[in-house]
Amino acid sequence: MIMARPSLLLATGALALAAVACAPADNTTSSTTAASPAGSASAPATACTKEQLKLITPGTLTIGTDKPAYEPWFKDDDPTNGQGFESAVAYAVAGELGFDRSEVKWETVKFDTAFAPGPKKFDFDINQVSISPERAKAVDFSNGYYTVKQAVVAIKGGKFAAAKSLAELKDAKIGVQVGTTSLEAVTSVIQPGAQPRVYNDQIDAVNALKNKQVDAIVVDLPTAFYVTAAQVENSAIVGQFSATGSTPEEFGLVMEKGNTLKSCVDKAVDALKSKGELDKIEQEWLSAAAGAPELQ
Repeated sequence: MIMARPSLLLATGALALAAVACAPADNTTSSTTAASPAGSASAPATACTKEQLKLITPGTLTIGTDKPAYEPWFKDDDPTNGQGFESAVAYAVAGELGFDRSEVKWETVKFDTAFAPGPKKFDFDINQVSISPERAKAVDFSNGYYTVKQAVVAIKGGKFAAAKSLAELKDAKIGVQVGTTSLEAVTSVIQPGAQPRVYNDQIDAVNALKNKQVDAIVVDLPTAFYVTAAQVENSAIVGQFSATGSTPEEFGLVMEKGNTLKSCVDKAVDALKSKGELDKIEQEWLSAAAGAPELQ
């Protein structure tokens, strides 16, 4: 379910490009030519070094995000401190590309501007932007760096507010919006004893929680952060869980359409995934620090 800010954005990821995609497109040298110069198709290992990247400012990686920069995605409205999920991810990607902290510059970019058509003042933007076919017509996305999870929100002190597992929610009256991944997650993963109460709009489910017409609501985790921070007083995230049986929604780094940096950014994201670094960052900032434990 894709929403405008302040609700946050969800997505599906692109497939990883092969490592050789970082080599110049006009190089047709055979891979059997042992003496090919650095940067040719036979030397993909050096093709993504920072010296060879086409950047807004040579030698500096320029990253865009909105202001204010909300928690838990950023900390203290300061993207430069490396704290918060997306700040940590941004610096991890920068590190994979060969940049240290002193070589990273942040630009303030309004949320909608990031994925609007036209030239960009950033090398990539990170701002909970969901990958979608419609947006991909105007900009390029990296492979997904975060697969959005579902979350259970309840009023503090309520009957199910302290649930530690999905099984403990079987008897809960759950509110959810129609036609969403969240509804599919309720019916296929939680499988409550009573049919969930389905609402046409998310705000109706939120109001049902406020009025205690339901014990809990299920929304995507980014939306849950907003619900608990701004929409429902004295509410809390009971926990988060992975949806099954549907195409995963993912956030991607945004780049200007046709940016040659994309293949190298994809490689950096994929490397962080394979090493488990993205999982570690997620656990630190979207689970432990954000108070959203995993429900099994």
